[in-house]
Amino acid sequence: MERLSDASARGLAEAVSRAVGDGALAGGLKLPPVRSVATELQLSPSTVNSAWQLLRRAGTIRTDGRRGTVVATPGAGGPGRYRAALRQTSGFGLDLSTGVPDPALLPPLPDLHGLSPAPSSYLDEPVLPALGALLRERWPYPPERLAIFDGAMDAVDHVATALLRLGDLALVENPCFPPLLDLLDTLGVRVVGVGTDAHGMIPERLAAALTRRPAAVFLQPRALNPTGASWSPSRAASLAAVLGKTPQVYVVEDDSAGELSSGAPLSVGTHIPRQTLHVRSFSKSHGPDLRLAAISGPATVLDPILERRLLGQGWTSRLLQHLLLTLLTAPTSIAAVAAARDEYARRRRLITTGLASAGIVLPPGEGLNLWLPVADEQAALLSLASAGIGAAAGTAFTVGPAAAPHLRVTVGLIAIGHTEVAERLVTAARAAVQSIPR
Repeated sequence: MERLSDASARGLAEAVSRAVGDGALAGGLKLPPVRSVATELQLSPSTVNSAWQLLRRAGTIRTDGRRGTVVATPGAGGPGRYRAALRQTSGFGLDLSTGVPDPALLPPLPDLHGLSPAPSSYLDEPVLPALGALLRERWPYPPERLAIFDGAMDAVDHVATALLRLGDLALVENPCFPPLLDLLDTLGVRVVGVGTDAHGMIPERLAAALTRRPAAVFLQPRALNPTGASWSPSRAASLAAVLGKTPQVYVVEDDSAGELSSGAPLSVGTHIPRQTLHVRSFSKSHGPDLRLAAISGPATVLDPILERRLLGQGWTSRLLQHLLLTLLTAPTSIAAVAAARDEYARRRRLITTGLASAGIVLPPGEGLNLWLPVADEQAALLSLASAGIGAAAGTAFTVGPAAAPHLRVTVGLIAIGHTEVAERLVTAARAAVQSIPR
């Protein structure tokens, strides 16, 4: 192969990617067997196999049944794991699969008339100065750089794209948020899940995983989606102590719960700011359609990202930023978010109490979701479906070998009938697969 300049797995993967990109390898083309490729290129079969694994993760090639391995056709990859987990949940009377906030608990939008002076120039500051000042006051540590993006995953996408390369390794919580796994798969990044408990990622397991030399670690400080785990100050300090021993590894924190969390904002950036990028989302607390999140990080990382962004979108709407500033400072909005936080905690408590009375005791947590252990995932989903209730399959949230089966249940959407719903969840948790008589 003329394009192969680096006789390594990554070099081969990059050469194939270039060939696909410029049309030399067309979508749907069947690739030769691994051993044939290895012989032709004078590489070991293990090197070719590793390259093929990288290309599969990046979506460049795929397995097509008896045809074997083929070049992927654009748009033929199917839905990501998260959308796949949710695609059969529509039409339920009570859909607890989505992870979205209750619209009735979002703060009302202020009157837009005269809300924001129109920007007079494309050269205005990308971050509204008043909003930036407020966020810096409320940030868990003094940020070197602060930026606004179109939601948390937009910020994480920009950072991951800038920091990670094809074949890099990233550590994530296990279980974790499926769109992050889909994003890393798209980038061709290898993923290792690190165990969690009621306080988030376990420091000892993180220390062991860091010996595998990852490029980045992705963490959720509060209300981990799906378990609801939140850091304590001691857990944040312990994680920072472990991560500080590998200063070349970046830490990307996604604080998606934001102001719906009962605890103070925490970040390992308090201890290791040069390694930390901290994302704060306002979607669950103030409205998903605001599409706003703030991110802090070292200038060496954020500045190139922001410079590149100026060539495209440029900035996140300052009109929306002004709206967010109003929501963060208006007494009525502050009171509405506080009331929502208390109501979500009440709904979660009512469900977990009902589960505990039936012997299903869950670790403490907060936020919109809970992580329900079940005897069998599919049997549990069918049991809930028969009662008109949707939930998300736990498989989409886990990394690596099959773990104990779970469902993610968005208890934040259960406004009434908590006793009855808890009973349905207990029945579903204990449902077993029925054998088919022959």
